[in-house]
Amino acid sequence: MEPVEPADPADLDAIDLSDMAFWERPRSEREAAFAALRRHRPLAFFAEPDLRQGSPLAPAPGPGYRAVTRHADIVEVSRHPEIYRSGQGAVSIVDLPEEMVEYFAGMISTDNPRHARLRRIVSAAFNPRRVQSIEESIEEVADRVIDRVAERGSCDFVVDVAAPLPLEIICTMMGVPPSAYGDVFRCSNVILSNGDPEYVPEGADPIGAFLDAGAELTALMADLGRDRMAHPQDDLATALVTTNLDGESLTHAELASFFVLLLTAGNETTRNAITHGLLALTEHPDQRVLWQSDPERVAATGVDEIVRWASPVIWMRRTVAEDTVLAGEALHPGDKVLLFYNSANRDEEVFADPDRFDVLRQPNPHLGFGAAGPHFCLGTHLARREIGVMFHRLFTRLPDIAASGEPEWLRSNFINGIKHLECTYTPVPPTGTTAKLATKEPG
Repeated sequence: MEPVEPADPADLDAIDLSDMAFWERPRSEREAAFAALRRHRPLAFFAEPDLRQGSPLAPAPGPGYRAVTRHADIVEVSRHPEIYRSGQGAVSIVDLPEEMVEYFAGMISTDNPRHARLRRIVSAAFNPRRVQSIEESIEEVADRVIDRVAERGSCDFVVDVAAPLPLEIICTMMGVPPSAYGDVFRCSNVILSNGDPEYVPEGADPIGAFLDAGAELTALMADLGRDRMAHPQDDLATALVTTNLDGESLTHAELASFFVLLLTAGNETTRNAITHGLLALTEHPDQRVLWQSDPERVAATGVDEIVRWASPVIWMRRTVAEDTVLAGEALHPGDKVLLFYNSANRDEEVFADPDRFDVLRQPNPHLGFGAAGPHFCLGTHLARREIGVMFHRLFTRLPDIAASGEPEWLRSNFINGIKHLECTYTPVPPTGTTAKLATKEPG
């Protein structure tokens, strides 16, 4: 069903992007609300959420924020990092203590010159040989993941298929031992849970759980970093702690922060894109037929349409550094703006029939990986490869796989996440061509 946008100002006034109740409404209602904001209030103002009732550790809400909902305006903001800064926090609406921003957001919550330094070191560690090695492993990992469920005939697609692929690739390239995969999976779920009761038990302090999960991952990477300094190996952790550019290298704290970023930006977003992809292809069987009938031709456009459709990261924040004007509105130093990528990816001014899932869509200038600028996603190429390879292997080995139940959504206004999605397929024997890891599986 196509969204029907609110018709009068009273309906617009009822939209509150800071209220979790809004994010629990049906998708069609939320898309209609964003369509109305794009058309009538493209830089609408909202009060910040008060998180203190759920956590005594939560900071007090600030002065509010502007919701940037149009594609062109998000592109404009992203082109001017000197005006719209990330250093005060890119992933939190409320201002967090500086050490917390550093702890969990790392590179995406920094500005130049530090951002340029971190990105330069990380980019050097991802040399062409290492990137090629990672890419060559994707198909093997995808087959290994499918082997585990091939004979069952049904599974939880998120926990058993979509999540293990990026998780195992990231952990393998960092040198994390398989015995730790389950713990890494659990901690990453907590960090991006937004307090969802499946990951943070009722009555527990969500910010405390968030900090504990971050501390566990930080300790894991600190141990790994120290080990790689003493005993270098052919993995990304070794490259990151030993890469030295003009006398600069990553500290152990920066290594840990980058690992958390990899898990959130690289793992969670890819797994959600893959999950949304199966759901969309199940709900739009004509598009599935198109892709399966010509996988080589459709893969590139199909993957980008999945990312546009899913918009796994809903928003990122920027803080205004100097007087400026955006969408006809005057902004001043300290003003906060949230870049709603999900809204930009449905912008009627950019996408023809934006509420249609079209695996052949061209052009497709979606902002699912962010907009062009210094904070454009560093792992875009890897994410596209992972999504494309997984669907190629699924179409080859489990050609009739389809979602068989309603998705169980993550309770979040930041990650467009699906926690569980049952699927069915005709059982097949495992290939036996890839060695199984003796590992504690995620979940």
